[in-house]
Amino acid sequence: MSVFDEHGVRVHVDDPRLDPLWGKAGELGVLVLIHTGDPSEFWAPHDKHNERWFELKQRPRRKREGEPTFDQLIEEQNSVFRKHPNTTFIAAHFMWLANDLDRLGGYLDEFPNVVTELGAVIYDPARQPRHAKAFFSKYKNRILMGKDSWAPEEYNTYFRVLETADEYFPYYRKRMLSGAFMDLIFPIPSYVRYTTKMPYA
Repeated sequence: MSVFDEHGVRVHVDDPRLDPLWGKAGELGVLVLIHTGDPSEFWAPHDKHNERWFELKQRPRRKREGEPTFDQLIEEQNSVFRKHPNTTFIAAHFMWLANDLDRLGGYLDEFPNVVTELGAVIYDPARQPRHAKAFFSKYKNRILMGKDSWAPEEYNTYFRVLETADEYFPYYRKRMLSGAFMDLIFPIPSYVRYTTKMPYA
């Protein structure tokens, strides 16, 4: 998103100069953790309709304008997945599509070489508990537990969302204490939590 070559041209996610790297990873059986883009709200107008208003107020450098757009970055990433079907990719943060599980599910169906992880996005599945529970059950072999940083005090929120029937409690980040980010719950059945087998295992 912000890497440029010696000519000042942005290096796209699917830049052909990176193809040997992705191909060699597949050849060696090395998993690729790929982090593309940011939450789509960072491209949205910074107004009362943007539920990340407070975050963008606190950290204005996170606001994105113009190109590359959110959808452009997602399509560049998908292009990499298509070109390298023998490489297993871990798409970070539910591809920033935890608020659109149908779209994410479509990509997981299209790309059997892709798995994902829920670091930093647990609030979105928690706000759609019935749909999320069905999603996690369907894609139980494609979802990893993930976290942006080693912060043990935050793990309780993940376990509480995934394993209890508690309802409507605050997210662990203070800037997300608004009602929009209150966590509803979809306790995952034990047969989903403990029978996960990754495609590459």
